[in-house]
Amino acid sequence: LKSFQLDFYVLLCLIPEPRINSHSLLSVVGVKSPFSVVAAMVKKSRKRENLKLTIKQAAANAKRTALKRAQVGLKPPEPGTSFSHIKNPAKRSEMVHLMRTEQKRRKTKARRDRHDAEKRGEEVEKKVPRTIESMREPDETIVPPEDSEVEDDEALDEFDSYFTGNRTPKVLVTTQKKPSKKTFDFLKELVNVIPNTFYYPRKTFPFKTMCAAAAERGFTDVLLFHEKKKEIQGVYICHLPKGPTSYWRMTRLKLGQDMKGGATCSATHNPELILNNFISRLGRRMGRQLAALFPQKPDFEGRRSVTFHNQRDFVFFRHYRYQFKGEGTRCALKEIGPRFTLKLRYLQHGTFDAKEGEYEFIWRPDSQVSRKRFFM
Repeated sequence: LKSFQLDFYVLLCLIPEPRINSHSLLSVVGVKSPFSVVAAMVKKSRKRENLKLTIKQAAANAKRTALKRAQVGLKPPEPGTSFSHIKNPAKRSEMVHLMRTEQKRRKTKARRDRHDAEKRGEEVEKKVPRTIESMREPDETIVPPEDSEVEDDEALDEFDSYFTGNRTPKVLVTTQKKPSKKTFDFLKELVNVIPNTFYYPRKTFPFKTMCAAAAERGFTDVLLFHEKKKEIQGVYICHLPKGPTSYWRMTRLKLGQDMKGGATCSATHNPELILNNFISRLGRRMGRQLAALFPQKPDFEGRRSVTFHNQRDFVFFRHYRYQFKGEGTRCALKEIGPRFTLKLRYLQHGTFDAKEGEYEFIWRPDSQVSRKRFFM
């Protein structure tokens, strides 16, 4: 069919009759005319050239305006000046551009002056930047430092025996039915991150049955990873034998084998555990559940650290190996991997029970409409 269309196009070009519309006949046959392709390419090239000319002309106009104002002795407009009284839109936009340029120049000069003053050893007043974390809405569940009441409650929870050294974690890792290859690649690295971890295939067993069987065999936690479209979507963490069970949405997964210049480590050394910014009652409970997956006696010779950093209710997981430089005066970090981000979706009291389980916390989109409201 393609050869027929090509031959028909050659014959059509040889016909001298001016009444025949070659483009209409080509569209009927299904052949795209080369004239339209060339026209589209010319149009795109003209757009690029026009954009370059516009940018060049705008820069020349700004330079000419600044030179004229300098010759007359006019100063740049002060930041915050209103130009609503100027009716000409082109002139008004020009004045706004001059004001923003002057504002940017002043900020740059002030920043450089502060850096120079710090180098000279002078005291410089640093302003605290306004961030979403600093403007967080007040929450009554935020725990003040050294709260004796909260410490007494945590001494009686399900994780206290792990922090007192009376019990060693033993983790069972499984997946959904028929997992993909990428999930197995992730589990190979996760087994080396969490000590005393064992993988068992899911097969056709329900998750609730696997939790009960794992509790009978001395496991302390069960991790189930499920995926969607061959991408890991979330993880269930069920603490045994009495719970709780949490579900985390997992995003931005990157394996250690995909990291450029990634480090290696020995899986026989227990890592050092770092938990950051878990300040509410829910946050402390989730931090203790995550910490209960790891032994609380790190091997400092391995120089391996695992970090759970909570920021705006997103928990960032990182796995590093640190090394000392300059006779112990400096320290450098090398990421081992994997890395991913967790978002708590719900916390269930007791072990996993999808039908009759009681929920301690459920995240909903309408519960966090304000960007300044956080739960952990």
